[in-house]
Amino acid sequence: MELENIININYQTIVAYNNYSVKFRNGIFYKKSFLVSPTIDPIFWSINGYNFLTKKDFIYISKFNPTIVILGTGSIQHFIHPKLTYILTQKNIGIECMNNQAACRTYNILVFDDIKVMLALIFD
Repeated sequence: MELENIININYQTIVAYNNYSVKFRNGIFYKKSFLVSPTIDPIFWSINGYNFLTKKDFIYISKFNPTIVILGTGSIQHFIHPKLTYILTQKNIGIECMNNQAACRTYNILVFDDIKVMLALIFD
């Protein structure tokens, strides 16, 4: 069975990834940090590493009103201090931190389950 047939073909899904890039079903590769959700095209995100995250980044993400944010912190999983993500929890938006490859897999699973997810991927 092809997974393509069971989801909305307009959803932004990932078809390939490694530590340096992500390819979406439209064939475009992304090699810089970005934000994406099932119904929003990838948006370049001007962040150069997880240690550069600020409250403003999470305020911006919260405006998309996802149910959960999957934060890919690069090739290694890093956890973000709750002081930075407080705005998300205040709005009942979940956040999970993981390495980029796990984040890509998790994002696709949540898209297939029709969850309002936002993937925030940081390339290091």
